Amino acid sequence: MTEMLDYAFMQRALLAALLVGITAPAVGIYLVQRRQAVMGDGIGHVALTGVALGFLLSTNPVWMAVLVACLGAVAMEVVRWYGKARGDLALAMLFYGGMAGGVMIINLAPNGSNANLTTYLFGSITTVSDSDLTAITWLSVFVLAVSLGLRRQLFAVCQDEEFAQVTGLPVRLLNLLLAVTAAVTVTVAMRVVGLLLVSALMVIPVAAAQQLTRGFAATLGLSVGLGVLVTLSGTTLSYHADVPPGASIVVLAIGLFALVTVLAAPLAKHRARSVARGETEGTLGHSEGSDRAAATHRTTRV
Repeated sequence: MTEMLDYAFMQRALLAALLVGITAPAVGIYLVQRRQAVMGDGIGHVALTGVALGFLLSTNPVWMAVLVACLGAVAMEVVRWYGKARGDLALAMLFYGGMAGGVMIINLAPNGSNANLTTYLFGSITTVSDSDLTAITWLSVFVLAVSLGLRRQLFAVCQDEEFAQVTGLPVRLLNLLLAVTAAVTVTVAMRVVGLLLVSALMVIPVAAAQQLTRGFAATLGLSVGLGVLVTLSGTTLSYHADVPPGASIVVLAIGLFALVTVLAAPLAKHRARSVARGETEGTLGHSEGSDRAAATHRTTRV
């Protein structure tokens, strides 16, 4: 098991998996709260154009993907504000336009072909270089600083935008910041699970954690723990079984969600019985208190 740590590429892969396992659920919990679970998938389509531009301009595809994905995320927020009835259509064109643009541009790059995009579409964690790891580390620091440092404000905006605006929070600025943070998370995770699968890693650990926890802080902590578990386990499995790491991570995440669902059912029933028992005891206590008060009142009158 520990022999894989003797290889530098596996050390980089496990560190990248650890960072993605932390950052993806930390941002995904807000997207789940806003019922925008597929937003990561849409940003991934747009980021593909950035990757292709990186090859065309002979620059780092990760940083170019960050720039294009952030611009795409801002455009999505603008469409959400002003799109109204045609918002879904505009977003669909943005998503598919990003995918088509990436395929077109990569073929214009010197020695470029669609094969160059495969590692970014489906992930190739074992090919993470030192420069990629440096970029992933700095981007992860930014994501965690926003998602944890502004968790109260972001949670308020995701729960009720109108109430958050009444309390004086800069709702649109926070929405833009969350969209940009989600875009950065997508580019952080694209070398690990791929642009087509990143949305699953942002959502599934959160969905699993919600079945076992009640408070926001507990859900956030457990979802991050589950994210780290599946990313490290999937990377280790890919090394020993010689299977694609991105697919391994997502399959393990789905399996973990199914296991949690089975285990959470008895827990939910126990909680329901506890609540019902508490309400019954409260009702009986209130009735006994009323009877005592009535008896006292009758005694006083006598």
